[in-house]
Amino acid sequence: MRKLFFSESACKETKLHSAPHSWLPLERGKLSKFSGHAAAGSSIDSLMKMPEPAVLPHFKPADYVDILSQIHEELESCPPDEKSCLYLLQFQVFRGLGEAKLSRRSLQSAWEKASTIHEKLIFGAWLKYEKKGEEAIADLLSSCGKCSQEFRLLDFVSQVSTGSHVMSYDDDDESDEFRGSVVVHFRIRDDMIACDRRKLAALSTPLYAMLNGGFRESYLEVIDMSRNGISPIGMRAISKFSLSGRLPYLSADAILEMLDFANKFCCKGLKDACERKLASFISSRQDAIDFMECALELGCSILAASCLQALLNELPECLNDEQVVRIFSSANKAQRLTMVGNASFSLYCLLSEVSMSTNPTSDVTVSFLEKLVESASDSRQKQVALHQLACTRFLRKDYPESERLFNAAFSAGHLYSLVGLARLASLRGNKHFALKLLDSVMSSRWPLGWMYQERALYLEGDNKLENLNKATELDPTLTYPYMFRAASLMKRQSVEAALMEINRILGFKLVLECLELRFCCYLALEDYRAALCDVQAILTLAPDYRMIGGRVAAKQLRMLVLENVEQWTAADCWMQLYDRWSSVDDIGSLSVIYQMLESDNAKGVLYFRQSLLLLRLNCPEAAMRSLQLAREHAASDHERLVYEGWILYDTGHCEEGLQKAEASLAIQRSFEAFFLKAYALADSSLDPSTSATVVSLLEHALRCPSDRLRKGQALNNLGSVYVDCGKLDLAAECYINALKIGHTRAHQGLARVHFLRNNRAGAYGEMTKLIEKARNNASAYEKRSEYCDRELTKTDLQMVTKLDPLRVYPYRYRAAVLMDNHKEKDAIAELTKAIAFKADLNLLHLRAAFHEHIGDISSALRDCRAALSVDPNHQEMLELHHRVNSQEP
Repeated sequence: MRKLFFSESACKETKLHSAPHSWLPLERGKLSKFSGHAAAGSSIDSLMKMPEPAVLPHFKPADYVDILSQIHEELESCPPDEKSCLYLLQFQVFRGLGEAKLSRRSLQSAWEKASTIHEKLIFGAWLKYEKKGEEAIADLLSSCGKCSQEFRLLDFVSQVSTGSHVMSYDDDDESDEFRGSVVVHFRIRDDMIACDRRKLAALSTPLYAMLNGGFRESYLEVIDMSRNGISPIGMRAISKFSLSGRLPYLSADAILEMLDFANKFCCKGLKDACERKLASFISSRQDAIDFMECALELGCSILAASCLQALLNELPECLNDEQVVRIFSSANKAQRLTMVGNASFSLYCLLSEVSMSTNPTSDVTVSFLEKLVESASDSRQKQVALHQLACTRFLRKDYPESERLFNAAFSAGHLYSLVGLARLASLRGNKHFALKLLDSVMSSRWPLGWMYQERALYLEGDNKLENLNKATELDPTLTYPYMFRAASLMKRQSVEAALMEINRILGFKLVLECLELRFCCYLALEDYRAALCDVQAILTLAPDYRMIGGRVAAKQLRMLVLENVEQWTAADCWMQLYDRWSSVDDIGSLSVIYQMLESDNAKGVLYFRQSLLLLRLNCPEAAMRSLQLAREHAASDHERLVYEGWILYDTGHCEEGLQKAEASLAIQRSFEAFFLKAYALADSSLDPSTSATVVSLLEHALRCPSDRLRKGQALNNLGSVYVDCGKLDLAAECYINALKIGHTRAHQGLARVHFLRNNRAGAYGEMTKLIEKARNNASAYEKRSEYCDRELTKTDLQMVTKLDPLRVYPYRYRAAVLMDNHKEKDAIAELTKAIAFKADLNLLHLRAAFHEHIGDISSALRDCRAALSVDPNHQEMLELHHRVNSQEP
């Protein structure tokens, strides 16, 4: 068996494939051991070479609240044609904050507010790309009689106005009297084509001048057109068009001839008609490529837009086609105007995004980013474009050019580009200058976590750790400080301490690299069962994940570890799943399900359980993937319909989810169908009478066969409905029955019953039991804080922040206490600390209220606008914004 940590040579040899009530209401064969300490230290040093955190190619303003506020203010007053660009900038801000849901909503808004067809098709294609893999949702919506608009192609022919491009003449105007005969013949080689002189002249001013001006052709009855690139078929079609305004059915080649003629003689009506006709011929990528080249050469905007839509509809695959890349990367300013109007920046934002996600160092990525820089029209767009191109140049080791670009982005106002400049200074061996750069910025403003993280890279020893600790204090979401501290402890043989350190971040943020590091800690402790758990969790989230710097497939390491643990039977797996689910060990539960999926026939049920766990772990994309796999592996039609219902419900289509539940029940009554219907109905209806229906549905569900895991959840939900209806005895009975079958979270519901019966001690006791049983218990501490006195509340909420600094209620509570004690500045500072790393509506709302309270109207208005960027429809926030806005001088 291999050594515990793999050496460089071993890896290379492996065959691999590539709050107080006044302010805040209460919220609801074994792996071989190390051969001596020297070998251990050497192996760990080899593995623990921590890579520097990446220079992120994102728009990361130093004060995102200020930028969001500016954008919202501009959206309130700007003309309609500027809204999409502002929502695109908002998207860039949210993406830089790691807020995937909010960034996608900004894209949706950009699509909805698009004022031109070009913007509509770009943002529609972008949404489709973002939702890659979700096409099944569109199919499910279609089966319910509903269409997903962003997945549909736009009909350019019907949406672009034709206008009138035929010249008119007054018959009584002598100056307009035609000099030649009424009929003029055009000779094209051996063919003669008769045309109505007046009708043909009406197609354009140049034709009018030729047929009735001072030119010789005005007096000729036969005009030779053999050298004008038009065939007899094309000329006859032009003649017919001049008479009827409609094109006859012709081949694409003939229409192209007519288009060329229309372009030469400035026949706008004919040109539009030819463009529309050619657009209808686009049925493949090659068609789009061929017609796009013609459209750009002749300045045909309708045809170019149709081709563009066809190409963008095939993202990202079409960027593997050199012809497509050449079209986008070689287009000059005039051609870009033809292809995409004034939406050039939006187009190259999309293309750059797709190309960077595929290969951030490719020539294609560079060419698109260079076009993005060319297309940037204001300071903020330049910051985005220059920084992204600088990051790509940096990755390509083109250091002089990346330095120039980072400097340009920094000069334009993008403070985060300083990270790139510091890295370049360090690469030149000048760490002192890198520190000087960072210190100059940190001394002039409120420092941020990433600044201390970056500063730590150029320090050693205690100074390095001190800066990393400060980075974690200011921004606990930064991954690198935890990993460095854990790796350092591993190197000092303090494996248990390293494990505790890496568990700090895994308690609230599931990061694959951190799971990998913990896997190594467990190997060092020879806890192979725990190591297996982590590698199987990794494979659940990323089936193709590679470990140890990308050198070894995670699946290979799993097989090695699997040989050193006792094999579980199917019954063992189910018992382990019950135990881990009951102890709220979500990662452990994921691992057990991964193992069960290798052999268990009921894969649909297991993938469904997997999706529930992934949602709890805040991994919505992975959860949706598991739900779709559950649908694919459903053992029956009624089971498949339930999974389809959950897919629709989880993507915001509650009514359609209900339809699927009812369709499933029409085939067979089952626990899952009743549960889905009850869940969706409770969420979609505000009618109090709905509670009785939900109770009935859950009771029906409990009479159907199911396992303890799901019945415990149903009993818990039923208890919650009874509490809302004031039926506390029935609620308590449900919670107690749920606890009897191992549904640990029912302690929280039972605590609520005790509290409503004025038994705070009983409520506190129930939550204490949950804290003792649950592996992930930050939420339990937070809930328990509602059932104790102020001092104990403070203690519990401090524990919440320690376990999960992303939970916002503790910050709000502490700020409210400070405000009640007239410590206004400290209260605002407490909220500001959390807002720095989490764009949260409730934090911004409370800080806005505090600013208003102390008379700082401009700061209050700023926070209101930023909060409304997070949730534009929040009623209380809208009211506060209206009130504060009316006070602004």
